[in-house]
Amino acid sequence: MSDTDNQPIGVDLLHNPLLNHGTAFTEEEREQFKLRGLLPPRVFSQERQVQRSLENYRKKPSDMEKYIYLIGLEDRNETLFYRLVMDNLEDMMPIIYTPTVGKACQEYAHIFRRPRGLYISAEDKGRVAEVVANWPHDDVEVIVVTDGERILGLGDLGVNGMGIPVGKLSLYTACAGIHPARTLPITLDVGTENEKLLNDPLYIGLPQRRLRGAEYDALIDEFMTAVTERYPNVMVQFEDFANLNAFRLLNKYRNAYCTFNDDIQGTAAVTLAGIYSSLRLTGGKLSEQKLLFLGAGEAGIGIADLIVSAMMDEGLSEAEAKHRCWFVDSRGLVESTRTDLAEHKLPYAHEFAAQPDLLSAVKALQPTGIIGVSGRGQMFTQPIVEKMAELNERPIVFALSNPTSNSECTAEEAYTWSDGRAIFASGSPFDPVEYKGKTYVPGQGNNSYIFPGVGLGVVAVKARHVPDEMFMAAARTLAQLVTEEDLAKGRVYPSLKRIREVSGAIGTAVAEVAFAKNLASVARPNDLPAYIEGQMFQPVYQHDS
Repeated sequence: MSDTDNQPIGVDLLHNPLLNHGTAFTEEEREQFKLRGLLPPRVFSQERQVQRSLENYRKKPSDMEKYIYLIGLEDRNETLFYRLVMDNLEDMMPIIYTPTVGKACQEYAHIFRRPRGLYISAEDKGRVAEVVANWPHDDVEVIVVTDGERILGLGDLGVNGMGIPVGKLSLYTACAGIHPARTLPITLDVGTENEKLLNDPLYIGLPQRRLRGAEYDALIDEFMTAVTERYPNVMVQFEDFANLNAFRLLNKYRNAYCTFNDDIQGTAAVTLAGIYSSLRLTGGKLSEQKLLFLGAGEAGIGIADLIVSAMMDEGLSEAEAKHRCWFVDSRGLVESTRTDLAEHKLPYAHEFAAQPDLLSAVKALQPTGIIGVSGRGQMFTQPIVEKMAELNERPIVFALSNPTSNSECTAEEAYTWSDGRAIFASGSPFDPVEYKGKTYVPGQGNNSYIFPGVGLGVVAVKARHVPDEMFMAAARTLAQLVTEEDLAKGRVYPSLKRIREVSGAIGTAVAEVAFAKNLASVARPNDLPAYIEGQMFQPVYQHDS
């Protein structure tokens, strides 16, 4: 039934979400594990349990209630939770992750039922290793960690941000088969600047201002040392850190540990994949595009950096490639005469006349695509989209900010304002759009296409680092999996129904990079795709398999 050394029995077994089968325990198991009388007498198949769970899920009156129901199921029976989610991924991913998880994080302290993951606070300085030692599992392979300062496009949510690591790791399991016992969500509670939370008597974090400077860095250092000493092969994913920390922590740790930042690198890969797919509709090469970004934070700069690398692979110099990526921030076009630019924006501060806003920049630069990573809703206005459609037969319009309320425009707006010619992708899901008798299926540039497969490849071969080449390989693999049927519907990403296939292919491509760069810690298998697939957890009870 399990490879757990100390098999719980009776009520303890029913209260262990990793091992609990609920009413699916067989007659023999009920006898063996002293469960007789603790369960209703009828034995149900997992299929019937899924039927009951789906019925209850669909009765919930709101997305938030559905989220609470699914988290409760995960707390009771993880195998059933993952079976349910995997069988209904298109319906449930927007619940367990964006956009509903954003609302859940905003209310996290008020809907708190049962702790999941590990909380490491500023008060644990000097004893972080002791806290890490309290985690009950010894074979953790993937950690997702946040300090809650920049949750989606919602800002500083402090410890309430724990919903993000929990949700991300659910997707690692559902999409790529990382065993749930080998995942660990962590929130670093270093305080919050959110006045509403500081004044909320039910807030579950430290009611104090954020730790900054040397004290903050010391805690992060202690954290990285502690988790990698206990889990030498672990991959640490940084998630939803603010710009002032995200770039420098990535640069500080990327060559010392097995780590990456999904907001910078995962977002970059899924966006590059969408652009590669778009070029199958527009024609032309990546190195011929001119891309204008709205928002110059970690997502935008990360995307541009990966695009520059991809353009260089097509023969451009670094300078030429960077000159094809432009940025507009809250103060207008990022250009060389500005004296207010943060360091991460300087490589893209080109010589050009100042432009006060996005519309002016579109008119002046005439880009082939606009990419919204601003975290601000409705910034792609009708005049902007209409101008893009005037400049391009098939304008690329990617409104990637999350959650849905922060999307730069809706799918319907993009298609309507471009007379059905826009190639649209978004960060949050949008329903299909009917326009002039044609149905358009918008693509969702969801990082879940990328990070689960990257993680699968990394942990399968115990890679020591996560270089950018892995994200380049992931982007190209994802783009190759987009079918002509997808493109005909306007979708630049595969259906989420194929996510396990996608993750397996990306995992294989990532593992290939690890072997090519001598980063793998295992011998190369004879059949790498089969080896990767064999690593993937399947949510079935052992007596069913």
